[in-house]
Amino acid sequence: MQFQRSKDTAPEVALRRELFRRGLRYRLHRRVLPGLRREIDIVFPGPRVAVDVRGCFWHSCPRHGSLPKHKRAWWEAKMEANKRRDRDTATRLRAAGWKLIVVWEHEHTERAADRVERVVHARGATVP
Repeated sequence: MQFQRSKDTAPEVALRRELFRRGLRYRLHRRVLPGLRREIDIVFPGPRVAVDVRGCFWHSCPRHGSLPKHKRAWWEAKMEANKRRDRDTATRLRAAGWKLIVVWEHEHTERAADRVERVVHARGATVP
């Protein structure tokens, strides 16, 4: 697992490029909540929008999530812990006034960018 990318994955980079092409400016891999050691992939600080680009395997995508057959009990515990952490992060962000947008790696980049752009503009961001 140490060789798995946690930053700058292909789906994340594709989404960032599309958002930048549309004139949206953002910050990358930021800790937005004090005392919480979790980074958000793409952050729009002004409108307080956090975009989490999730891998289908690591975050147990409801559509594509699967578990290896080898060491199944260990993987079940690992994936359940990942889901718990994701839920906790979402709850904390919401409580702090942030809007979390989850983008799954299987999503079409332009459609995901459409969702992000709508929320960012709805929360008051302006394009330079």
